[in-house]
Amino acid sequence: MGVVYRAHDERLERAVAIKVLPPGTLSDGGSRKRFRQEALALSRLNHPNIATVHDFDTQDDIDFLVTELVPGKTLHEKLGAGPFPEKQVVQIGEQMFEGLEAAHHAGVIHRDLKPGNLMLTSEGRLKILDFGLAKGMDPIDADAITTTAEVGPAGTLAYMPPEQLKGEQVDARADIWSAGVVLYELATGRRPFDGKTATAITDAILHASPPSVDTVVPAISRGLAEIISKCLEKEPENRYQSAKEAAIDLRRVARPSSVTTVPALAQGRRNWRPLWAPAVVAVALIVAVASWNIGAVRKKLFGKPGVPHIESIAVLPLANLSGDPQQEYLADGMTEALITDLSQIRALKVISRTSVMQYKKTSKRLPEIARELGVDAIMEGSVLREGEHVRVSVELIDGATDEHLWAKEYENEYRSILVLQNEVARAVTQQIKVRLTPQEQAVLTAAHAVDPEVHENYLKGRYYFNERSDEGLNKSIAYFQQAITRDPNYALAYCGLADAYALLGFRGHFPSKDAFSRAKAAALKAVELDDTLADAHVSLAFIAETHEWDWATAEREYKRALELNPGDARAHHWYAGYLMYVGRYDEGIAEAKRARDLDPLSLPVNNALAGRLLVAGRVDEALKQVQKTLEMNPYFAPAHQTLGWVYLNSGKHEEAIQEFEKALQLSGKQDTDIMLDLGFADAAVGNREEARRILAKLKKLHQQGTVPAGSIAIMYGALGELNEAFAWLEKAYEERDPQLTYIRVPGRRYEPLRHDPRYRELLLRMGLPG
Repeated sequence: MGVVYRAHDERLERAVAIKVLPPGTLSDGGSRKRFRQEALALSRLNHPNIATVHDFDTQDDIDFLVTELVPGKTLHEKLGAGPFPEKQVVQIGEQMFEGLEAAHHAGVIHRDLKPGNLMLTSEGRLKILDFGLAKGMDPIDADAITTTAEVGPAGTLAYMPPEQLKGEQVDARADIWSAGVVLYELATGRRPFDGKTATAITDAILHASPPSVDTVVPAISRGLAEIISKCLEKEPENRYQSAKEAAIDLRRVARPSSVTTVPALAQGRRNWRPLWAPAVVAVALIVAVASWNIGAVRKKLFGKPGVPHIESIAVLPLANLSGDPQQEYLADGMTEALITDLSQIRALKVISRTSVMQYKKTSKRLPEIARELGVDAIMEGSVLREGEHVRVSVELIDGATDEHLWAKEYENEYRSILVLQNEVARAVTQQIKVRLTPQEQAVLTAAHAVDPEVHENYLKGRYYFNERSDEGLNKSIAYFQQAITRDPNYALAYCGLADAYALLGFRGHFPSKDAFSRAKAAALKAVELDDTLADAHVSLAFIAETHEWDWATAEREYKRALELNPGDARAHHWYAGYLMYVGRYDEGIAEAKRARDLDPLSLPVNNALAGRLLVAGRVDEALKQVQKTLEMNPYFAPAHQTLGWVYLNSGKHEEAIQEFEKALQLSGKQDTDIMLDLGFADAAVGNREEARRILAKLKKLHQQGTVPAGSIAIMYGALGELNEAFAWLEKAYEERDPQLTYIRVPGRRYEPLRHDPRYRELLLRMGLPG
């Protein structure tokens, strides 16, 4: 909208901002007049969340605006550091809607609300800039925009509501849409509707539904996610009808209302009814309410019947009561530790970390969560560290009735945190009366004191490992190594180091041989220090399977891990893959379903189950399962990739290509694994020119060290050039390419090579049955 200068108003002795509009912005007298009218209307507004307009004038054909000087940074600048914490998103949202409500009440609409027009002062005060000034400007020409979301003086495309793009009349609800886009971006760090061209952005705004913010960032509460979703309804009548309504809902998220009591009846008030009538009514109500057990009143009236039979439980993310977001790793670490301790009990089903973390700071009711996770009970609580002490409060709640079954607070020195978490886990098992084997009892009493700095580094390492990004993995390695440097005998840190290096190796980083070598050394050291750590055995199994092709060792280590921790969803998930690779399909599907039951909301686990079903030739079941996964999140690229394979195996080649293209688009066109599948499908339908283009790109990336040799072999096989394919397979064998792990799987990438004698020879060299 122009260039802004800091200036000094000599007449009123105050600092101001002068915005000089670009030449031609107000192209004629009519547009200048409309702009002046908007500026005059805005100058009458006096609200703490709106930057005041002081004046509008023209000098030598230069149009300029004088406004209040607002020191601070725009939200656009602050977004450079990543998404905002939920508490801050809510605070900003409240102020934004309060400012909008004041302006709308005065008949002024912004029409260009976006992070660049929202300033945050050092005191946390939000100021809305350029309010209402878009109306007086020239209309946008969306067809002229090709590579950016910025669309000139009258607005910003990515933040425009559907009705504005369709040329319809807009009202205050247009600003509510734009505010929803801003809140989405603050909460997730990305826009809900984006693309590289104006056409793509427009199509997304008009037709696409973005994933809910609590699926993009599981830490976001369901309450905030629903407010943002309501702001982004396509039809204006389905949105909030006023900014005030949205502000009220945000206040409810920020300050949940406490339970209120019904005021007592006024004393001395007489009624003509007989004195016995209220007593009869009261008795009738008590009998009815007790019969229906409304609000669990039977327990309150007649006593607690005891803890119901519990066979499954979900440990919801413990709340961080420190008030310091930097301490979040401690609450997450304690949550994960309790899940690990309880999941080692064979008689108890414990939901995995991946699924429960989606309920962090949720506003959902506990019975709803229990139904979604399929559990009998919910455990929730909080963690507070004060100096060298840590306090943990936990509650056990009946999943069906929302009844609080048991609650207790534990406190200990931070150096005894492992002892404390074992104590909590033991107490839970006592309350739910689960039968423990002697080995399980020993596990829950085996903890010892730990150096606080060592354990803190370990928890930070796990916190970053769980991000699963390359940057997060590298950070986690640094923290695990710091823990080991201080205490070379701390087995948990070696487990974490093994996990991080193994994942980097599987992704082809470091390089992969070096990463797997380091992972194995760390896992072996962990087992040497403590043979009862299931995580270390899972890592050893994964390395033996994907890097060494030592199938016997892999199965032995998977079985040992599941013996130690029968509730480990990751171990079941990876063991399922192993069983499919060696041709034991029914066992593999059983393990995949067990992993799904333990981690029901995990997209990778649900998607993998679809893939296992497809490998076993159960195409219809695979289709249903991948559709369920896409219902959970239609933007999950690997599920579209799996659906592409379902279509390819069903002879629906064009549909397969469409799904692979969609998956690649959702991945940002950077995922070489999806690119490989798209090239394979192109070759299968005879699009050889396109397949060769993808092959050339993959070969170039192989030279850069980012694509393994096995991918090149697969593409040559798809094109029917078998000599080249087997030459590249030899390179893959020498490089220990993890992709060769699933070479025996039918109906997938290596299918074109299956009938060549060299294929069987390679299987034998890898120790796989022919």
